[in-house]
Amino acid sequence: MVVCHLFLQHLTSSLLAVAFLSSFRSSMLYGYNLAVVNSPAEYIKDFYNQTIVRRNGSGVDEETLTLIYSVTVSIFAIGGLVGSLTVGMQVTRFGIRGTLVHSTVLVFIAGGRMGFSRLCGSPEMIIIGRFIIGIRSGISLSVVPMYLGEIAPKNFRGFLGLVPSIFICIGVFIAQILGLHEILGKEEHWPLFLSLVVVPTFIQLLLLPWFPESPRYLLMEKRNIHATITALKWYRAKCNIQAEVEEMQEEQRSLSSIETVSVLQLFSDPSVRRQIVTVLVVNAGMQLSGINAIWFYTNAIFENAGIPAHQIQYTTTTVGTGAIEVIAGLIGCFTIERVGRRPLMIGGFSFMGICCAGITFSLLLQGHVSFMRYVSVACVVGIIAGFCIGPAGVPFLMTGELFKQSHRPSAYIVGGFVNWISNFTVGFVFPFLQMSAGAFCYLVFCGVCVGVAAYVFFIIPETKNKPFVEISQMFASRNACEIENQPLGTTDQLRLKKMNGYGALVPGDVEKKDRTEK
Repeated sequence: MVVCHLFLQHLTSSLLAVAFLSSFRSSMLYGYNLAVVNSPAEYIKDFYNQTIVRRNGSGVDEETLTLIYSVTVSIFAIGGLVGSLTVGMQVTRFGIRGTLVHSTVLVFIAGGRMGFSRLCGSPEMIIIGRFIIGIRSGISLSVVPMYLGEIAPKNFRGFLGLVPSIFICIGVFIAQILGLHEILGKEEHWPLFLSLVVVPTFIQLLLLPWFPESPRYLLMEKRNIHATITALKWYRAKCNIQAEVEEMQEEQRSLSSIETVSVLQLFSDPSVRRQIVTVLVVNAGMQLSGINAIWFYTNAIFENAGIPAHQIQYTTTTVGTGAIEVIAGLIGCFTIERVGRRPLMIGGFSFMGICCAGITFSLLLQGHVSFMRYVSVACVVGIIAGFCIGPAGVPFLMTGELFKQSHRPSAYIVGGFVNWISNFTVGFVFPFLQMSAGAFCYLVFCGVCVGVAAYVFFIIPETKNKPFVEISQMFASRNACEIENQPLGTTDQLRLKKMNGYGALVPGDVEKKDRTEK
């Protein structure tokens, strides 16, 4: 009851609405596009082969076809990489919310290309469509956690920061359900299956522009105190916002003479050296943990484990991985503010490492022990559960928490770059790794998971309920650097008073300060 009361007290309907709406179309589509290519894989390969036969008079061998399909799967990550590199520029120009709204056009272009690819007899349209939808996912995967992290109260930053990870899991689950043979899993339906991404995008495009911009962005980038207070009134319950504005002004004071840094400046700044390493490790580990190999090639993994073909699609959806994804995501979301970031990361990666090792041993022994095939299935489910409970969302949350406002856009660019290049590597290399290394390929993922868990345990401090300034100071001491606290300019010395439970400007304060200084 106490927890429910706390949620009702601080999480307003408008705050929850914007969290769900931004994640619904952005993070959910990322999850959907991760899994959508799994079910119709054989149909798409047949379409590729038939098109090649029609164009050249002969088909291609299985290895070449696998290569082409691997490009189709992994080109999504290349698009995400390109999109993530544009985040800083777009956020500076359009704002955080504006970036989400402006980039929706990419989804309609991509959906149209994939939907009409078979009608036009063009495999290239699928590949280009996957690339374009990847660009959009690269943008949203960085911008949505940034947006939610900035509009959330500090004691609920973790909860709202993991909302996108829940929607990623929901997106994967929806793709698995729609991919059932009884729904859109038939050969004639795969173009529609790929192009359904336009539906949630249209809904978000209608609603998201009505929500205000991030208060932190309005104050620190636009220096608009009136718009900041208006946005805080929208996102907060009826309580005093004076302390929150003063906290943002304290951060602004430390950044008053610092412009938004570029990626190159970020890497050359000794005060954020450890934060950069942390972002590189957790984002690379998130993708190299093997989760995308599971999502991209679930059917192939279960087929290799000896699961009968007619049971695979049901094993991977309603009675298996799909439900576990959502349940684990919800557990992580509702426990992060109690247990913190570190336990979810350490526990999640450790459990994934154990399950990756379990897959290897079960595959090696299944020729001698028949029930080992079901151990393989359990380990796959375990990997997904371990991922969704923490590593699915905490790296994005950490990227936002570890940096000040001036460094945050570039930090998301770096994190996004590493995330997507690792995503591409797994999506492209895994089929060939599986063919060459067999069951031992999962030990690579095991090593990555154990390594990241150890790094988090020994290096990363807990950031739960800490203001951004305090987190920066904590890392500055570890980096043997000092944070410069320079005073605000006269026009930035904005004082607040209580009025109707909210903060309001005291118009005469600036003038009084001017007279005093003179």
